[in-house]
Amino acid sequence: MDRMPIVDYLVLDEPPRLVAHECMACQARYFDRRNACAACGGTEFTRADVERDATLRSFTIVNVAAEGVPVPYVAAIVDCAGTTVPGLLVNTPPDPVHVRLGMKLRLTTFSIGADASGVDAVNYGFEPAAEGER
Repeated sequence: MDRMPIVDYLVLDEPPRLVAHECMACQARYFDRRNACAACGGTEFTRADVERDATLRSFTIVNVAAEGVPVPYVAAIVDCAGTTVPGLLVNTPPDPVHVRLGMKLRLTTFSIGADASGVDAVNYGFEPAAEGER
């Protein structure tokens, strides 16, 4: 089955990774296209792989969503070795017993469904890192 990333900064190689636009002047990183750096005004960017290991910095447990979106789920902000990344926390129960600030995470991917021609849409998220992995 063909696979397509849901965002253009997700690369579906093995292992999957996120790629940011990095300002060549100050190393600020962005996931969207930029004409100028918001931090320093620089106008030259390069592509930079984002670390796959992460630490949970902030989260909310979402209990109400649009029709068809399963709830509850965890929306998170993670730190990937200095790069701030928004994403979903997956493969763990969405409750405060299992989700805690500072927890160690790892980038993962998951299917969000296939279209009529069988192309699988793939999103990214972060899952708890196994003990001893970090």
